[in-house]
Amino acid sequence: MRAFAQLYRALDATRSSRQKTDLMASYFSQADASSAAWAVYFLAGARLRRLVSSRALRDYAATQIELPQWLFEASYQSVGDLAETITLLLPESAATRDERLCDWVEHSLLPLRAQPVDQRAQGLSQALAGWSSDTRFVCLKLLTGGFRVGVSRLLVTRALAQALNLPATLMAQRLVGYLSADHLPTAQRWHALANAERDALISPGQPYPLFLAHALKSDGTDFAGELGSVSDWQFEYKYDGIRAQLVCRQAQGWLWSRGEELLDSQFPELLDLAQGLPQGLVLDGEILVWDDVRQAPAPFAALQQRLGRKRVSAAMLRTHGAIFMAYDLLEYAAQDCRHWPLSKRRAQLEQLVSAAKLAGLRLSPTLHPSDWAQARALQQGAREHCAEGLMLKQQQSRYGIGRTRQAGVWLKFKLEPFSIDAVLLYAQKGHGRRANLYTDYTFALWQDASHEPALVPIAKAYSGLTDEEIREVDSIVKKTILESFGPVRQVKPTLVFEVGFEGLFQSTRHKSGVALRFPRILRWRRDKSIDQANTLAELKALL
Repeated sequence: MRAFAQLYRALDATRSSRQKTDLMASYFSQADASSAAWAVYFLAGARLRRLVSSRALRDYAATQIELPQWLFEASYQSVGDLAETITLLLPESAATRDERLCDWVEHSLLPLRAQPVDQRAQGLSQALAGWSSDTRFVCLKLLTGGFRVGVSRLLVTRALAQALNLPATLMAQRLVGYLSADHLPTAQRWHALANAERDALISPGQPYPLFLAHALKSDGTDFAGELGSVSDWQFEYKYDGIRAQLVCRQAQGWLWSRGEELLDSQFPELLDLAQGLPQGLVLDGEILVWDDVRQAPAPFAALQQRLGRKRVSAAMLRTHGAIFMAYDLLEYAAQDCRHWPLSKRRAQLEQLVSAAKLAGLRLSPTLHPSDWAQARALQQGAREHCAEGLMLKQQQSRYGIGRTRQAGVWLKFKLEPFSIDAVLLYAQKGHGRRANLYTDYTFALWQDASHEPALVPIAKAYSGLTDEEIREVDSIVKKTILESFGPVRQVKPTLVFEVGFEGLFQSTRHKSGVALRFPRILRWRRDKSIDQANTLAELKALL
């Protein structure tokens, strides 16, 4: 555990990607298999399911120090991180124990979940006692689920490849599915990662790393000069669903999300597709709730109702039935075909879907513009087909790993977002380096004209402003606070912002009656007064 805490401090002290890679590679080379397995799990971004509540952590802190509750909460609001707050408040301590990372996680951390609530503070004391302050801080970060140290999954992949002397592409493939909460790290899983045999997989149902698209940033004036002939590209609609892989091997099926979570229980009808498909098959595609009347995808809100369920009722299957919209073939007849050009993979995929004749399996339709002007027209009309824009894929591209260009290029040509001008009504401080700045905002629109003039909250957003603008808004917020609700501050309405969003849908959970999809700040409308902000009626008209 001490060695892992030392790694954390060293990673936190440098911004050099090369240094971070070397530090992790050194740790992986020296750690025992079980500890290395857990280190990969945490460093690559996995989190354990909540073991203790923030209340239990506060109770633990109260048993260690005599501090009024109000002073603890004030400290927390100032620091912005619970683990760091507790570490700063607790007295310095000397290290009297020396467990491996794996032993502490498996024998001290994981058992906390099974302890009665009234014994959590005592259990925490036992788990955290005997560590130095630096190591205890890392322990608390793991406990709160806030373990972040500025390393990307790509850097972890490179470090593993360096430590194990294996190709980075192979490590990227093996890491897919490794972070699943259904399979916690073990020495066996580490040895599967480190196996020198190229065909060694962690499990039969393991998917492939996804190939990701770059955003097409162009004003459209010279597509031919930028992208070449329109015939060099395959065009498809970009649907708003859940990116997924359907894996069919050894007479079984697995359905993986882009976030590497198994979706088997949430979409059992799609898992059933594996019974009608050839074995040794992996499909890349999109999960969509399908509207049979309109013959188009239903809004994402319908898909959300299928998420997070341990069991899907028969009624839900009837009213919110899902399909798998296939658009690529990654494995066929138990052979990896990602090195095939897209045109060949697509031809084989078309034959496969046509022969399967499965109601829940559809082929993503390709579009055939004659020139770039027509391609732009298809993109502009994408919303009529319940799509966010177009996907452009080079006909000769192989299926790469992540957002890379070595294998060829995929581009997402998205529509401009919807937008409305809204009034800043509430603000809350951020976290980390922004813990002392008001960076999280709630925006509101004017009530319909038939009511008394009033502002109705419609969305929260925290991205889109520059650091300089955030500091300026923070200063205005602090001067115009009207009321406090815990960490939230109601402010005098004075500022107008253009808020962008990808879509909206009706919602009974929101006072406004609508919910926005991916709201974010597009710009600060310094040129507008609050009476020029949009109305709720104008927003609802977009429905």
